[in-house]
Amino acid sequence: MGRERARTGQLVHFCIACIALLLLAGCAVVHEAVRDDAREEQRAETAARKPRQRADERESKGEQGRAAAAHLQSARKLLVQGDPEGVLRESQKALTLAGKNPPADEALFTMGLAFVHYKSSHRDYKQSIDAFRRLVREYPQSPLAEQARIWAGVLQVIEQSKQVDIEIEEMKKELNR
Repeated sequence: MGRERARTGQLVHFCIACIALLLLAGCAVVHEAVRDDAREEQRAETAARKPRQRADERESKGEQGRAAAAHLQSARKLLVQGDPEGVLRESQKALTLAGKNPPADEALFTMGLAFVHYKSSHRDYKQSIDAFRRLVREYPQSPLAEQARIWAGVLQVIEQSKQVDIEIEEMKKELNR
């Protein structure tokens, strides 16, 4: 009937199973190596494109930065001359051109000053506070951030005192009735 297998038969089957496992593992390793090569080629292509893109971006940012600086310089001159509306116009242009890069922080600071300028016919402490707070929030490392905090704090106190004055006047009117 059935004889027990010889030990050599079991060994042959074990060897065939090991070879099959090694072939499967080898295919997986080769497949992984091929994928790694493809990734490396993609990285190399990307790395080759990045310097060109960075140079283009730097050149574009440089031109925009120079234009923003020119508008900011014009805004400063207008601030000294007492034209707060012109200051706002030029500062907004500088802010738009600068984006998130310098001199956007200076443009915001100049706008904050223009909103509270003594010659301004449309003095607005709230907008000034907003401009200073935006500077502090978006550019915390700016050398103007601390000055902007101070300005925002002082203007906030002025706004609160105005509100108290209004409430006092209302109470006076009620008492006089």
